[in-house]
Amino acid sequence: MSSPFPLGKLPPDVLADLLARHQPTDPRVIVGPLPGEDAAVLNLGGPQYLIAKTDPITFAADEIGWYAVNVNANDIAATGGTPQWFMATLLLPPGTDARAVGTIYDQMGRACDALNVSLVGGHTEITHGIDRPIVVGIMLGLVDRDRMVVTGGAQPGDVLLVTKGIPIEGIALIVREKAARLGTHFSENFLLRSANFLHEPGISVVKDARVAQAAGRVHAMHDPTEGGLATGLWEMADTSGKRLVASPLLALLEEGKLLCEVTGLDPLGLIASGALLMAVHPDDVGRIKTALSTEGIAAFEIGSVEDGPAAVVDAKSGQSLPRPVRDEIAKLYE
Repeated sequence: MSSPFPLGKLPPDVLADLLARHQPTDPRVIVGPLPGEDAAVLNLGGPQYLIAKTDPITFAADEIGWYAVNVNANDIAATGGTPQWFMATLLLPPGTDARAVGTIYDQMGRACDALNVSLVGGHTEITHGIDRPIVVGIMLGLVDRDRMVVTGGAQPGDVLLVTKGIPIEGIALIVREKAARLGTHFSENFLLRSANFLHEPGISVVKDARVAQAAGRVHAMHDPTEGGLATGLWEMADTSGKRLVASPLLALLEEGKLLCEVTGLDPLGLIASGALLMAVHPDDVGRIKTALSTEGIAAFEIGSVEDGPAAVVDAKSGQSLPRPVRDEIAKLYE
């Protein structure tokens, strides 16, 4: 009997084997299923490609509708495109009432309005076997053919940039899920500010991607969500077939450092929506950082890209950066 998988993403080798068995034969599929590539790209004719993305929200209960829209929009933006149409499947536990359902819909509506996205359909049901809401989102968007970017586009000599810092989503989730446990360690103001990381600096990277692309040559973008920045770096290395040399802790925010110390979580493996990982042309680093700064978006230079084989190496120790088996946030639910 095989061992059960831990909570979180499937191991990348298992997922790669599964996807290899079911590769698309339709020539209109420009980017198909591949571990580390978070959106599909389809050529339906005309000057633009259609981008399709789906992602569930399972860890967060508070503001789950807001999460669902923004997390899915992020991967459209990280492909160089503009999110435009959103669908959601809501799976709700027994005992859910009209007020609770309305709250989730209101959250999705506000998030869609903020991004100029249309809610175009989905499905909602009360179902057995779950004890908290689950929202599975589908986001569709468009990208000009010459502006498409993929996770696997990193090139030797590129500089690795991370916007806003890490782990923004992890910081908000820790406080929102475990506020009572943290009250003896941190001030009320610290906890309120950290819980609001969902909105400020925010988990959306739509603006980050747009500003960076307008300022310079961005060869690869990736939204480091489940598994944190460490997993995001490994996924970029694997899909690009390149060696990344990085000091990822340079992007660690003080709030994340303090909260992870108290909870015993590794910040590099903690869910990190809100940060955009990019591989950019070295000649354009200054312009991109300046453009981001002008828009109030911090950017951390954490490393560089070298010829493969695929690897992520800690710049200080020269050792391979550990690849998380699962997201650190799962420990809070055990």
